[in-house]
Amino acid sequence: MRETPLRQGNSGERGLSGIAVLIAAFCLLPMVAVLMAAISADSSTLAHLADTVLPRYTATTLLLVLSVGAGTFLIGTVAAWLVVMAEFPGRRVLEVALVIPLAFPAYVMAYAYTHILDHPGIVQATLRDVTGWGPRDYWFPEIRSVGGAAMMLVLVLYPYVYLLARAAFISQSATTFFAARSLGRSPRGAFWSVSLPMARPAIAAGVLLAAMETIADFGTVSYFGVQTFATGIYTSWFSMADRAAAAQLALGLLAFALLLAMLERTSRGAAKYHTGGRKEGMPRIPLVGKMKWLAVTMCTLPVLFGAVLPAIALSAMAFGSEQDLLSRRYIGFIRNSLTLACIAAILTVLAATVLGSCNRAMPRSSTRWALYIGRLGYAVPGGVIAVGLLVPFAAFDNALDAWMRATFDISTGLLLTGSIWLLVGAYMIRFLAAAIGAYEGGIASVGPNMDAAARVLGNSVLGTIRKVHVPLLRPSLFTAALIVFVDVMKELPATLIMRPFNFDTLAVQAHRLAADERLEGAAVPSLVIAGIGLLPVILLIRGIRRDAADRRAVAPGRSGRPA
Repeated sequence: MRETPLRQGNSGERGLSGIAVLIAAFCLLPMVAVLMAAISADSSTLAHLADTVLPRYTATTLLLVLSVGAGTFLIGTVAAWLVVMAEFPGRRVLEVALVIPLAFPAYVMAYAYTHILDHPGIVQATLRDVTGWGPRDYWFPEIRSVGGAAMMLVLVLYPYVYLLARAAFISQSATTFFAARSLGRSPRGAFWSVSLPMARPAIAAGVLLAAMETIADFGTVSYFGVQTFATGIYTSWFSMADRAAAAQLALGLLAFALLLAMLERTSRGAAKYHTGGRKEGMPRIPLVGKMKWLAVTMCTLPVLFGAVLPAIALSAMAFGSEQDLLSRRYIGFIRNSLTLACIAAILTVLAATVLGSCNRAMPRSSTRWALYIGRLGYAVPGGVIAVGLLVPFAAFDNALDAWMRATFDISTGLLLTGSIWLLVGAYMIRFLAAAIGAYEGGIASVGPNMDAAARVLGNSVLGTIRKVHVPLLRPSLFTAALIVFVDVMKELPATLIMRPFNFDTLAVQAHRLAADERLEGAAVPSLVIAGIGLLPVILLIRGIRRDAADRRAVAPGRSGRPA
C-alpha cells in the first residue's frame, strides 16, 4: 500500500517544515563554512602545507585507515562466521561478549595499553626483571606508533563489522550453503565461495564505518604522537593560531570523510541478494578436536584484549591514583559531562523526530533533502564540525561586537562562540544520523493505515506526531537518546576545540592527564566513560539474545556434520 501524505497547509505544518529546513541548514553550515574558509585563504598557506606536513598527514591517515580496515575485517568477519555457523564451548557467551569492546573509546584503550606495554610498563618491566636485560639489550614493539594506534582502533571498532556480518550470515538461507557442500565444497570452501560473497555488502559497510571513525579519531593519535589530519587541525588552530591552515586541513579531511560516506551508502544500497525458494535457518556445524579450541581462541582473544585486559589495567591504575571522584573538582567534571550529554541527547532526538516526521508526513524534495543532509553528520569528524562552526560564528560575534561598540559603546563579547549551546549544536550535527537511524527503525513498524486513521479523525501532522507516533516510538526514541548521550560523553576533538573557558568534561580531563603522562590519574575518568559506554552495548546484547532465540525457534535441534 502506498503511503499517503497527511493533510498539509496549516501554519503549524508549514512551521514544522520550516524547522526541518533550518535544522538541515545548520547541519550543512560547518561543511560550507570550511569550504569557503579554505577557498578564501591565501594560496601560499596551502603551498606551505603541501611542502611540509600535508604529505605526512595524508600518508599516515591512509596507512591508519588501511590497517584498521584490514584488522576489523579479519576479526569481525571470522568471529561473526564462527558464532553463527559453528558450535563450540562458550559460543553463547562469546556471541554477546564480542560486542563489549565497543564501550571503550579508543583513547581510553591507548591509556591502558601504554600502561601495560610501554617501556616502564608491566610487560617490559617484568621482562627485564626475569632476564636481567638492560633497556638496550632487547627489542620490543613501540606502542606509541602508527601500528599501536591502529591496534587500539581495531580493538574498539571491529564490533561494527562483527554486528553487520553476523546479521548478514544469520539472514542467509541454508539452501545455498548446502548446495555448495553437495558440490564437494568443504565448510571453509563454502564460506569463501558462497557465504562471504553474499555478506560482502554488509561487511563492507562495517569496514567503512570503522574507517570513518578512524579518520575522526583524535585522542588516540594525539596521545601516541601520530600525525594525521585530525591532529593537524588541532595543532594549526591552537598551537600555531593559523585558522587558514586549519580550515584547509579540515577541508581535506571532510573530502575524505564524505568519500567514505558515499562508499558506505553505496555498499548498503547494494546489499540485496536472493536466496530463492524456501528460507531455511542455517544449522551450526559442531567443531571437534583442534578446530574446536581454535574457534574458542579466535573468539576469546578480541574480548580478552579489547575489554578484559584494559578494564583490569585501568582499575589497577585507578586504585593507585590520587584522583577522587567524589571531590568537588571531579563532581564538576561529571556535572559538565552530564549536562552536555543530556541537553545534546534531547535536542538531537527532537531534531531527528522533526526531520523524520516531516519526510514521512509531507514527502517532497525539501523534506527529503533535509533528512539526507541530517544523515551526513556521522561522516564529518568532530574537529571539522568545530572549525566549521567557529569560523562563521566567531565572525558574527566580532561583527556584532564592533557594531555595538560603534553604536552604543557597549561590548557584547563572544555571545555564541564561547557558549555551551554552540558546542551542543556541534554534537547534534555529529550524532544526528544515529538518532535518525533509531527513529526510522521504530517508525517502520507504524503502518500508513495509522496515519490515515489519524487523518480521518481530523488530526493535523503535529497532532498525529504527538498522539500516534511519539507514544509508539518511545522505546526507539529512548534508544536514540541513550546512544547520543554516550557518544557525547566520549567525544573529544569537538569538546577540546569548542568548550567554554574553564568548562572541562571527563573526556577532557582524561586527555589532559594522559598528555601530562599521569596515566594513573587518567584511568579514573576513563573508567567512568567506559562504564557509561556499556549502556548501549547492553541494549545491543539484549538484541543479540533475542535474535539467537528467534534463530533457535526457526531451526530447532538442527546441526551439521562435525568439522
